[in-house]
Amino acid sequence: MNTAGVGLAVTPAVVSTLFSHYLDRKPLKQKPTAHLSYDEGLHLIRSFLIHASHHTVEELQAFTSQWVPHPQWVKVEEVKIPEDQVTHAAAVIEEQLGPDGVRQVGGRKWWQWRKPNSPLKAEWIEMRADYNERKKNKDPGKRVMLYVHGGAYFFGSVDEHRYQMQRHARKLKARVFAPRYRLAPQFPFPCGLQDCLAAYLHLLTVQDPSTIILAGDSAGGGMVMSILVTLRDRGIPLPAGAILVSPWVDLTHSFPSVAEESPFDYIPASGFHHKPSRAWPPPTEDDLEELKKIAVKDKKISNKDEKIAADSPDAGEKKDIPELLDEAAAPTPLVLAINGKDVIVKEQIQMYTTNELLAHPLVSPVMQPTLGGLPPLLIMTGGGEMLRDEQIYLAHKCANPSKYLPPEHLLDDKARALLKEYKPTDVQLQVWDDLCHVAPTLSFTRPAKYMYRSIAQFGAWALARAQKTGIDILDDDQISVISTSGSDTEQPEAPKKEDENVKEERMFAQIGKAGDPLPPFKDHMIRQKVTRHGDVFPLAAPAELPGCCLDRELIGVPKQGPVGKWLQTKQHFNSKFSGTKDKMHKRRLKDFAVGYETFGEGEYPPPSALAGRRRIGADLSEKKKTRSMGLSLWSLWGSKHDEETVAREQQADAQPEVKTATAAEGSGSRPFNEIEKQAPPEALSAASRSRSRRRIVKDELQADHEDEVDENTSIADLLARRQDGIVDGEAKPGLLSPNSALDTGVSGKRPFLNGIAMPFSLNKEPETASMLTLDSTMDQSKLPNSRPMSPATMRSADGISTHLASPLAKEVDSTATTPLERPGMETFVTAVEDLPTVNGSTKSGESTKADGAEK
Repeated sequence: MNTAGVGLAVTPAVVSTLFSHYLDRKPLKQKPTAHLSYDEGLHLIRSFLIHASHHTVEELQAFTSQWVPHPQWVKVEEVKIPEDQVTHAAAVIEEQLGPDGVRQVGGRKWWQWRKPNSPLKAEWIEMRADYNERKKNKDPGKRVMLYVHGGAYFFGSVDEHRYQMQRHARKLKARVFAPRYRLAPQFPFPCGLQDCLAAYLHLLTVQDPSTIILAGDSAGGGMVMSILVTLRDRGIPLPAGAILVSPWVDLTHSFPSVAEESPFDYIPASGFHHKPSRAWPPPTEDDLEELKKIAVKDKKISNKDEKIAADSPDAGEKKDIPELLDEAAAPTPLVLAINGKDVIVKEQIQMYTTNELLAHPLVSPVMQPTLGGLPPLLIMTGGGEMLRDEQIYLAHKCANPSKYLPPEHLLDDKARALLKEYKPTDVQLQVWDDLCHVAPTLSFTRPAKYMYRSIAQFGAWALARAQKTGIDILDDDQISVISTSGSDTEQPEAPKKEDENVKEERMFAQIGKAGDPLPPFKDHMIRQKVTRHGDVFPLAAPAELPGCCLDRELIGVPKQGPVGKWLQTKQHFNSKFSGTKDKMHKRRLKDFAVGYETFGEGEYPPPSALAGRRRIGADLSEKKKTRSMGLSLWSLWGSKHDEETVAREQQADAQPEVKTATAAEGSGSRPFNEIEKQAPPEALSAASRSRSRRRIVKDELQADHEDEVDENTSIADLLARRQDGIVDGEAKPGLLSPNSALDTGVSGKRPFLNGIAMPFSLNKEPETASMLTLDSTMDQSKLPNSRPMSPATMRSADGISTHLASPLAKEVDSTATTPLERPGMETFVTAVEDLPTVNGSTKSGESTKADGAEK
């Protein structure tokens, strides 16, 4: 595979999508594909995977692992994981597997083998501006994201995913640590698990676990779940949280959505198939039987040749091969009823492991006895992807392990003990309408923008919760703008006729926006349905989700639908590449004649493992990586949004032009001494970024609300909870004592019972102080004291407090208390005056004249 070939293969799909996007708009209405950038990206990945299937696995791995340069505003540093941590990880996995598990994987040595001069490496990814600020402040960093990239366990690399990791680093202001783990089928389970676990163990030597969060997409998400379970069971400190983006957690494909049509996804419905090579597909049982016959035939040589062979230093390796085949060729076959007939599947289906281990709990985490006892999880699922059911089931199994049990034959005494030991895990589940598998891959689209925002919000909350402090993250909505083109420019304000889906959606009230602070957990879950615009709605009940309704005895059992599609496509590839397959078979025979290196007794690597087919004298060292123009262009497209956002941020942070002002300007204004007593303005933060684009994320105890109290809780239940909160006559913190004075609230009408407002009002006037004084004969000392009243005693009337902690208080208390009483009725009588009268009536004017005449 090369850039030119890939370009020629995907160009027709890009061009056809461009025309169909505008010519046939009806199927795209109210879907993520209504955005041209999303529609183009979806079809581009789909056509790339189809083109890659016509090449070998090795060619795809080489193409996706090529060196990709990083932007200058991103700091990248490659480090080597110490060998002692790699060995420690192997010991932890061996302990987790147990004796039976070690036997099932084929030993304890082969999966620890690495190619010569190929140590385990990882890459630190950080925004250069954050790095410079951290070094300036001598800050070791309290935000680390260990990111495990996806790729179905057999392709992809840190270089290919770096444009996504740098977005996570920018949004969270964190350092991303990405291990370059070994890939299947050359390094099947548990090789990759050992590498990723070693990377985490190394982080524990330089970071506190409260500063670490794990993250992974697709296969990387499944790997993260296996790491968390291993850490939990082995007593190793757990990280602050984990983020799983479209995790692949059921390699048996036993959930309903895998068998359904998925027009909004790019994952091949029939699985991954490739041109035959030495790595894939591995030899079947029939091929191994043929190799065994050749090995037995080679043993029948002359005594002289046997003696020479016995003296040869390579004799041990060749001599062990027949025994190896005897052990390796005895797996339990996979038998399925397809179209009424029992079909024996001899070929290995998944590249990550053999058919016998597909249901292993460390391969398919949904088969774990319990997923409780883990740190808080964010599980993001695309509503249009084919793996959605297993991801939704995973989230509910984490939050309610006792309800979502594994099949009965897996519930032994050890599993039941784990169920009792670990409490439920807090999970935020987001199902994004009609989005594809790992939608953040299309980082240049609008839905991906909101997904990255939600990831940063959850990551900051998990770190804040673990560190018991506030975590500031970027709030760059004003400068983080997705460029629009074509149909991307939608006008939601314009009046449109809503279709049935929109009307049904609006029946549920919007409860937030992607990236908002986390609401409280209810039953250890935050269940959200998110639109492509980032609007958050409540998720349907578990009973309405197919993934939560599957019989537990059917979980982990391969279904005829997906396996039938896989077999049909397999036959097509066998027919198409029959000549190539025969050549690969002849090469294996030649390699077998030369001889393979082995690991000794008890080591039986899987047929696809490179450790078990190391030809004697072969050079297996890694080749030097070359730059990929195709991946560079893809990375450039994916990081374009980040580059533009960084440029806008630098422009916003730039210092304005400076002009010197003098006191002579603005004459006639108020002198400064008139306002110098006013409170000064709040001091600006010394941080490098403007606070208008930063916000503090704190743990608001979302995961600590054990009481399910909401607006639907009855008053009787509330009172019962309050009574339960009383211990030895005293109320627990946060609860009112039942001896609290009853009142009728501020309005005087709404009654309160034990501090709880009743949902009704009394049909009476409030008992105000003025009404009681003028119209009431009640003893005011017995009135409720919740409202302003006239003083009840003389001392109160004089304004003397009875709760003063001073000698004066004692002196006042020693006096007799004289209760106030309503004053008696007083009569005022005026003096009798002898006024002159005229005809028996008094007229002030006439009397005045009379007095004057007399005088």
